[in-house]
Amino acid sequence: MGMTITEKILAKASGSSEAKAGEILWVKVDKAMMDDILGPRVEIAEKMKELNAEVWDKDKVVIISDHYTPPANSKQAEIVKFTREWAAENEIDNYFEFVGPCHQIMVENGFALPGQVVVGTDSHTCMYGALGTFSTGIGSTEMLGVLVTGEIWLKVPETIKVEWRGKLGKGVMAKDIALKTIGVIGHSGATYKAVEYVGETISDLNMDERMAITNMAVEKGAKNGIIPADDKTIKYLDDRDIRGNYEAFISDDDAEFCETFEFSADELEPVVACPHEVDNVKNISELEDVKIDQAYIGSCTGGRYYDLMMAAEVLKGRKVAKGVRLLISPASKEVWDMCAKDGILQTLSEAGAIVLAPSCGACLGLHSGALAPGEVCISSTNRNFLGRMGSKDSFIYLASPVSVAAAAIEGKIVDPRKYL
Repeated sequence: MGMTITEKILAKASGSSEAKAGEILWVKVDKAMMDDILGPRVEIAEKMKELNAEVWDKDKVVIISDHYTPPANSKQAEIVKFTREWAAENEIDNYFEFVGPCHQIMVENGFALPGQVVVGTDSHTCMYGALGTFSTGIGSTEMLGVLVTGEIWLKVPETIKVEWRGKLGKGVMAKDIALKTIGVIGHSGATYKAVEYVGETISDLNMDERMAITNMAVEKGAKNGIIPADDKTIKYLDDRDIRGNYEAFISDDDAEFCETFEFSADELEPVVACPHEVDNVKNISELEDVKIDQAYIGSCTGGRYYDLMMAAEVLKGRKVAKGVRLLISPASKEVWDMCAKDGILQTLSEAGAIVLAPSCGACLGLHSGALAPGEVCISSTNRNFLGRMGSKDSFIYLASPVSVAAAAIEGKIVDPRKYL
């Protein structure tokens, strides 16, 4: 019997020639990522002192202060300061702050490569699967072990195959693919499983769009999401002058999948995840009476260059509705700079958008766009849990960047296709 991509990567990382779902393996980690919110400050620094331990390989650890940057108060500033100083004390050169959400920074800097194993203290670490990487979020205790030994034990997950065929229509984006898939599989339907995305629809997507899909694998409960690395993946890395000893795997024809789901992109229309569950997914045409107070385009899910470019296409020459605030947070400083250079930020600003620093702040209600009681937000981010973006009495709808942009124009949820 053949192996899936995930089985092949974990077999290689464990030093074995093969691996099967259900096996427990000790695997070597290629990169360990920590952020400011769940990084060294949460027991890790304290326990390492108690163990009198040092980081196993300083070049393989990346620390990114992103959730509390720019800090909204002294407590957040204190956390960022602690994280910065811990990185310096432990001689971690790969420390970043004020440059955007950790997952985008990991990808932009070549810290996640095809065939590698990457773990991080953030649940959306699964995003790097867009490059054919096995990547997953872990807890503080697990990260402590990784920092000391460079290894982690993992149960090899069963793999669900998600196959998308056909062409996406105008105004339908990868975010719609991600939400539609979650709506069918359910928020816990892939618990501790790998989700492998295949098919011509996926192959046709650019890398920005692929990342939007694997980023949300965890919203189905998945251990990891993964897309086979192909020529587009290699070109993306080459264009960024990212070199490295990596290997692109594909699943064998006779690999065993625990479930297979098939979707038609031709039949997909823009969708929305309604409050307060990410799998409460409806076609956008069912929701056109929902008024909004805030529209948000940003985060590690929906703030990349392609997202902002598409939003600008919708908003060019138009204005944000009176009484509605449209917030834009580019997924990184690099994205911010690219969009500024190409005039995208100017287009968005002229429409009435407020351009924020690249940050995780608004996505989880820490700063830069928290919601008041009773307010409604449509967002290109990845979670719409109760109270996620501020008040527990607010409401979050998740949608693609073009759907968010169209809603900002009309002040209510609306089908974006009429603006493209």
